[in-house]
Amino acid sequence: MIKSSLIALLSLGVLTAGSVSAQGNLKVGVVNVAQLLEQAPQSQEVNAKLQDEFAPRQRDIVAKRQTLQTQQETFQRDAPVMGEDERLNLERQIRDGQRELQRAENEYLEDLNIRRNEELGKLQRALLQQVQDYARTEDYDLVVADVLYFSSSIDITAAVLSALQKQSGRPGGGR
Repeated sequence: MIKSSLIALLSLGVLTAGSVSAQGNLKVGVVNVAQLLEQAPQSQEVNAKLQDEFAPRQRDIVAKRQTLQTQQETFQRDAPVMGEDERLNLERQIRDGQRELQRAENEYLEDLNIRRNEELGKLQRALLQQVQDYARTEDYDLVVADVLYFSSSIDITAAVLSALQKQSGRPGGGR
């Protein structure tokens, strides 16, 4: 069963190679998806959007952390001269503050990761569409990504980045 499937695949490969050479040259391009995701102006827009969206919560966490730090410093400095009730009350406030801070940080990171993944999915779809549009416009027969080796002569990443920059209205490298 496996042997017959392998023979069928090899036959298909030979037939495909034969038909390609009969038609002429195959125009192939390679695109570096990681580079597109990192350098596309649309990626920077997504990062700025997420930063703006989550900045208030990040500031709130920083304020909670500073309050907790102040309480801990007060406790360390004044614990020997505090009354027992006052010391126990401050210890409880610190412990509750630590729990609240940990909960807030966990919720923040979870929400940020969910939103980042949503935006990354949208961005990946948009970049894929842009690569497909570029390939159609430039008459590519095949565009591949994530290959082990390729000649720089077939790397179209820079050209696709340029098209993305034109689309976003940003000149240059976007950085």
